[in-house]
Amino acid sequence: MIYVTGERLQSHHVRAVDFGRRWRGLDPAQVYDYLDRVADELDRLQRQLVTANTEAERVRQALRQWQSRQTENRPAWHAHPVGERR
Repeated sequence: MIYVTGERLQSHHVRAVDFGRRWRGLDPAQVYDYLDRVADELDRLQRQLVTANTEAERVRQALRQWQSRQTENRPAWHAHPVGERR
C-alpha cells in the first residue's frame, strides 16, 4: 500500500494504490471500483477548489481597487480620523 506523507492526497495516489492479497479478503474489483470513484471525487473537489480560489482572488483585487478609489475620492476633511483633526 502506498502512503504519501507530507503531501495532500491526490487522485493519482488513490488510483496507484495496491493492496496486498488475502485468501478471505475483499473483492479486489469492488475495492478498485470504489477507489476510482474516490479519485474522481478528489479530482472534482480539486477543480472546485481552484475555481473558488480564483474567484476569491478576483474579489480581493476588486475590493482593493474599490478601497483605493474610495480613498482617492475622500474629501480632505475625511483624511484624518475624528480624534486627529488638524
